[in-house]
Amino acid sequence: MAKFVVLISVVLLSVYLTEQAHFLSKDYINKINEVAKTWKAKQNFPENTPKEQIVRLLGSKRLLGIPKSPIKENDKLYMDNSEVPEFFDSRLEWKYCKTIGHVRNQGNCGSCWAHGTTGAFADRLCVATNGEVNELISAEELTFCCHRCGFGCNGGNPLRAWQYFKRHGVVTGGDFNTTDGCQPYRVPPCVRDDEGHNSCSGQPTERNHKCSKKCYGDDKIDYKSNHYKTKDAYYLSNTTMQKDTMVYGPIEASFDVYDDFMNYESGVYQRTENASYLGGHAVKMIGWGVEEGTPYWLMVNSWGEQWGASGMFKIRRGTDECGIESSCTAGVPSV
Repeated sequence: MAKFVVLISVVLLSVYLTEQAHFLSKDYINKINEVAKTWKAKQNFPENTPKEQIVRLLGSKRLLGIPKSPIKENDKLYMDNSEVPEFFDSRLEWKYCKTIGHVRNQGNCGSCWAHGTTGAFADRLCVATNGEVNELISAEELTFCCHRCGFGCNGGNPLRAWQYFKRHGVVTGGDFNTTDGCQPYRVPPCVRDDEGHNSCSGQPTERNHKCSKKCYGDDKIDYKSNHYKTKDAYYLSNTTMQKDTMVYGPIEASFDVYDDFMNYESGVYQRTENASYLGGHAVKMIGWGVEEGTPYWLMVNSWGEQWGASGMFKIRRGTDECGIESSCTAGVPSV
């Protein structure tokens, strides 16, 4: 009986470990590259990374049972459809905005929802002020102070984030271990391991820490007077995503992540047939174009520059790939 119990335990452990690592394995990556026609895969994470650590990077939560509202359908500053160009890159349109192409690192924390929204808000502030405000907005404050947004490192809702910007405002704040802005990010980044992979191994799972009401980065900044706000908070439809970006700057985009996406290297991502769902993720959309006949959205991720194409990726445009055109959010800065 004892031998049987041991055997069953070994089998269950083997199954568990296989389930943990299979979609990060070289075999799985090779299979992706055999079937994917518009993109290439590589090993971004160590093969033995626990599945729960990967899932933890995904933190965009839907408001279940609540219809998407408001959806912005028009704006007096929008161009006609005929004026939307085939290629657009916010980094080139607003070259003076250093925040647009900046890749952040959320660390071992499901705060993608906070990075996607504060990233887009920072860019929009720069655009609205013609570069006068040209610094990162605090993902730290949003993650740990917006309790209506969700659960901090355990995920949040992007529209609620924009509503927080409108209602409360948010301070400036740069990356981990810097003194940039009022409240820099306090969660240590995932780093590149000896083999060049994105790794949070050895780093404790970030637990939600206390919301701070003071500036600890650049202590010369006054916390109360540093808050920036938006006039509104809204969803965008697939017909207004481009127009809103061309007028106001990058937007936040949420989508469903499947396990093949974790291995993205280059090209225009499309889900492969046998990929399995992992969770919802939020990123920043900064442009679009066409690559070898495939239309794409250009995205900035928040998993550090060692992931993907120097921290960025392209995803198929016009077909609502993984729901990418169904839950985009934004707001217009109040300046």
